Amino acid sequence: MPQKDSAATLSDRAYQRLKRDIILGHWTPGMRLAVKPLTEHYEIGASPIREALARLVGEGLVLAFGQRGFRVPPIDLEDLWDVTNTRVLIENQALKQSIEHGGDEWESQVVAAYHQLEKIEDAPGNDFAEWERRNQAFHEALVAACPSRWLQRMREILHDQHRRYRFLSSRFAPGRDVAAEHRALRDAALAGDVGTANDVLRVHIERTAHAVEHVLELAAEELQEAAS
Repeated sequence: MPQKDSAATLSDRAYQRLKRDIILGHWTPGMRLAVKPLTEHYEIGASPIREALARLVGEGLVLAFGQRGFRVPPIDLEDLWDVTNTRVLIENQALKQSIEHGGDEWESQVVAAYHQLEKIEDAPGNDFAEWERRNQAFHEALVAACPSRWLQRMREILHDQHRRYRFLSSRFAPGRDVAAEHRALRDAALAGDVGTANDVLRVHIERTAHAVEHVLELAAEELQEAAS
């Protein structure tokens, strides 16, 4: 007889699925997250859903309003740049420590992750979801040798916040050579050049924010035109 999933397993499943759908924009910014509809959508009980929502509140991916329930955080440019600038500070420090502590195994991980990313960046008609998975794997490989548990944890939270903004555009900025940015980042990291690697990473993250900013501004202009 098959065993029922444990409460911890159900809570983790609810957390993973809710987190994914918020980052991907399936639950839109500002949307109310009522427990009952979520239990029906995910076919998971109310208790695991509440636990998942509480975990996501701690990560800033869900807002709690006392007795009024939960909502997806809204989108605004001030928050975008707050997330961006803080991510630069944290990820640059994690990259610095990773380069300083990384050995042969770390270098092999970086090379392998970059190779997988390069294959899809050079292919026509990129699958954005698969590109995103390989892009994330490459960035995680770069900081994998960072020994600070707290830096790694903070970096993960900020990376998820940035991904939520990036998925709003679902495309690169026109004329941007992201493949070249990744190549420069790989080369600087493997060369042990912390200064160059940090500069390349900062520009790389900021260019993503500029691309999202452009999309948000276009959306605001479209709304204004529709209302006029």
